[in-house]
Amino acid sequence: MTLAEWVLVLTWIGVTAYALLGGADFGAGVWDLVAGGERRGRAERALIEHAIGPVWEANHVWLIFVLVILWTAFPPVFAAVASTLYVPLTLVAFGVIARGAAFAFRKAIPEVGPKRLFGAAFAGSSLVTPFFLGTVAGAVASGRVPPGSARGDPLTSWWNPTSALGGAMAVGVCAYLAAVYLTADADRAGQAGLAERFRRRALGTGVAVGALALGGIGVLAADAPRLYQGLTGRALPLIAASAAFGLASLALLWRRRFLAVRVTAACAVVAVVWGWAVGQYPYMLEPDLTIAAAAAGRATLQAMLAALGVGAVLLVPALAWLFVLFQRTDPPRSA
Repeated sequence: MTLAEWVLVLTWIGVTAYALLGGADFGAGVWDLVAGGERRGRAERALIEHAIGPVWEANHVWLIFVLVILWTAFPPVFAAVASTLYVPLTLVAFGVIARGAAFAFRKAIPEVGPKRLFGAAFAGSSLVTPFFLGTVAGAVASGRVPPGSARGDPLTSWWNPTSALGGAMAVGVCAYLAAVYLTADADRAGQAGLAERFRRRALGTGVAVGALALGGIGVLAADAPRLYQGLTGRALPLIAASAAFGLASLALLWRRRFLAVRVTAACAVVAVVWGWAVGQYPYMLEPDLTIAAAAAGRATLQAMLAALGVGAVLLVPALAWLFVLFQRTDPPRSA
């Protein structure tokens, strides 16, 4: 593998981590949106706040990680994506900011009116932010972001069938991961009724996401033929593995194996993310810009790999310890 490919692999590890951790974070906000009124939704919201409270800002480290690598190691890709997809990216930025501020203020303000307002802002932004991230992924994957500064259409590049499918899949996957994780958290807290509620939601969302993925095959074949060929070609084993893990997850949920399903659900998402990478290889922006052509100079890539190595030694153990400490803390046992 070349230096550029090694850097890209590390970038994709960051994308994967953000999909698994930040995705579940967004999904928890989606369930907060449909939890119900103050009294009926109190137990669910308490569990959600406990689940994301210690890690919600840490999860965004992965998004920053990916953006910084693209900016430094693959500047033509960063320039093209940022200048063509500035509308959805701006909406994503506003969503992340509004979501974080609303989550913090909701916990700090005792008055019911402002608390409801901030709760609505937190939950609403948790829904729209992954959608627009999904449209960005759809735009890149379908080859609608040409190299160069602002050469793509600022609207149709991300408002098209493939991007809409990507946005819907992103919201669905986030909600599914969150429901799976929250089911295990509620079960660990001894809240059987709450665990059962999230279990049913995870089953329903998993079936819905699977149906959407099957329906999306026709969308990709018609709207993004290059992506379709890649996913049904060299990436087919990974796509098949994702489907297998998805079915295994539904079976484990049905049998109430709440810890094991966390692993299979995560594996299903990982397989899809890496399937996209394999299906698009060796292009970063189809059909013209390859990994080699997009990469910065050798000295920059070497410095980037060295910096990432030092950063991994400092960051990864700290994040792992944060999650270990969090898992040792029992979730709330509110009724």
